[in-house]
Amino acid sequence: MTNPMDDQPQPTEPEGDAEVLGSSSPQSPDEQIERDPQEWTTGDDPATEAQKSYLDRLASAAGEQIPADGLTKAQASEHIDRLQEQTGMQPRES
Repeated sequence: MTNPMDDQPQPTEPEGDAEVLGSSSPQSPDEQIERDPQEWTTGDDPATEAQKSYLDRLASAAGEQIPADGLTKAQASEHIDRLQEQTGMQPRES
């Protein structure tokens, strides 16, 4: 019988100065650094359709209207965080 874990990609060690994502050891959510959306390099880009769709649901649940014209990714993220806390709604699991 084969082990289903044998088919899973195995982590590899980065070579030299290669850019890496993640951490060499597990971190709890409290240990992870959360960057301010205003510091995102793409924060000034227009909000994504997914952000606008989710923000529409949250704003409707909160009885708010948020202008979509000129809404940036960073602004959408800040509204989402605020409205999630206000409404208790969380994103759906995919």
